[in-house]
Amino acid sequence: MPRMLDVSDEVRSEIGDDEADRLLGGAHAPDSYECTSCRTPGDAFQEPTSTVLFVGEETAVLAFAHARCIPSQVVPVSEEQLAGAVRSISQSQGDPAAEAVPAQPQPPVPAPAPAPDAVSAPSGGRPGTPGQAAILGITCGLVLHGDTGHASLVVEPTGPVGRPGTITGEDEFLDLLQDAGFQPVTDLDKTPDQLPGWSVLVAMGKLHAVLQPSAAGGSTGWWQAHQPLQVTDAWRFAANQLGEVTMYAVPAGTVGRQPREDLLRQALERAVAMGQVVAASLPLAGT
Repeated sequence: MPRMLDVSDEVRSEIGDDEADRLLGGAHAPDSYECTSCRTPGDAFQEPTSTVLFVGEETAVLAFAHARCIPSQVVPVSEEQLAGAVRSISQSQGDPAAEAVPAQPQPPVPAPAPAPDAVSAPSGGRPGTPGQAAILGITCGLVLHGDTGHASLVVEPTGPVGRPGTITGEDEFLDLLQDAGFQPVTDLDKTPDQLPGWSVLVAMGKLHAVLQPSAAGGSTGWWQAHQPLQVTDAWRFAANQLGEVTMYAVPAGTVGRQPREDLLRQALERAVAMGQVVAASLPLAGT
């Protein structure tokens, strides 16, 4: 009985026609696997299965997922995240489902666009000062849009974020994001429009990165977790069900770290009333 396996054109272009044909013929493909998206068992003989290629700077890891969860695709990750993915997939699925394959040479990616891209770390650290990047804090939670819970990220730097070359200390974080297409929020119950080219990478049950369009084509990291962040099952279910995550951004000192989702919403509502929130809906990349 043949396996019900899908190898997308972009995965094929990365691994080559010969390897793709071997996969479709049954080589290097598992009979059963743990879905890299929902983390539940899958059977390539019984249900449509996607090949998902995690690509780093020098290597790539091939994983498998239910086609109902995510389509076959290429997911860019850092080499550090890739090493973690290899360990996680190998422990849960065994070697065949964590097949390491050589990545095709990639063109060099230019430095990301100014200012927000200089803000990199997920948590901790000191407030930004002129000439020093602030540090991003990210809080995950469900935010109701009407009666529907949306998987959301609230992004708040630890200090002012200015444009490159400025030394005034003026906070231009929201202006910079609006330049990139994020829109001011006036009603927390309204779902913001999707922002083309941006996406949220959630893989193996953890938040890995927020990606933005690259000047060279494709995507590059706007924010990457130093260590992938665990998300709740409810958050991941909402993200998978809607196929997107709402990203809210606020200036430093506006929302803070809230221990409960009701308190997070109250803090966001106060920030909206002050005109201090921008947002966009970002599609999922990888799960």
